[in-house]
Amino acid sequence: MKTRHYTSEIKERAVRMLIEAAGDYPSTWSAIQAITPKIGCMPETPRSWHKKHNDQTITASVRAQSQDQRIKELERENREFKQANETIRKAAAFFAQAELARPPK
Repeated sequence: MKTRHYTSEIKERAVRMLIEAAGDYPSTWSAIQAITPKIGCMPETPRSWHKKHNDQTITASVRAQSQDQRIKELERENREFKQANETIRKAAAFFAQAELARPPK
């Protein structure tokens, strides 16, 4: 089977058509299936173009914001683990002290 190579103009036009038509369809996939006969390719091809377009257009601030949120979650989780470890340490010391104070059998 022969592989077709599409120009960047065709790819950009297909992605623009998909973005414009997305509101007219219940899902992105149904919009892709409606557009592919006009382009003359399989549905997976414009889906991958659209995915690549979305990946490229996500701004750095959105990525940084999601990283900041992830860091905050990890810091909170770290604090919780430290508190749990401190509680376990105190309980172990308490029971060790109680074991020493108990008379032998």
